[in-house]
Amino acid sequence: MKSPISAPPAIHLTLPDWLHDFMDSDRRNLETIESRMRLAIKLAALNVQHGSGGPFAALIADMQTHRIIAAGVNRVASANCSMAHAEMVAISLAQQKLGSYDLGGAGFAKFELISSCEPCAMCFGALPWSGIRHLACAARDEDARAIGFDEGPKHPDWRGELEKRGIAVSTDICRDEARKVLTDYAATGGTIYNARQG
Repeated sequence: MKSPISAPPAIHLTLPDWLHDFMDSDRRNLETIESRMRLAIKLAALNVQHGSGGPFAALIADMQTHRIIAAGVNRVASANCSMAHAEMVAISLAQQKLGSYDLGGAGFAKFELISSCEPCAMCFGALPWSGIRHLACAARDEDARAIGFDEGPKHPDWRGELEKRGIAVSTDICRDEARKVLTDYAATGGTIYNARQG
């Protein structure tokens, strides 16, 4: 007789305490895409400063009111979870908060994902199923690769592929500021947590 398979432990990702405190105290004007991007870049820098994860952060915001629905930071190494990229964390938190796997569903506002870096292959793959309607990026894929991160294979015209699915794409928003977070992370010996190759 086979033994019953025990239930696996639940996946439980947590955000660092500093992020909650920062977001609760932050009441800045977020009217422009640059102001929202600077907030994401600040979160990426704080994630490194506090030693709570890698140099990436993302926000989900209402495109009309600019209200932040969810904030995510990279938690890969701290959570021992390769899927805990900032974009994946922010999307998941927004979906749970709003009680829907589809942020583009009926009755919802239009939402945007503001990311301190262009999406890697995994995060790119998640975007069409998330329901977001706008992706805004700061640093480029090549900026993350330049310090050693493996961004994975993406469609050569990834922007066009998202736009075909009704997701507008804006790139290079505050790129230099986001690239500085990446290069500072590398210069101070931050962990480049790619999986083993081969």
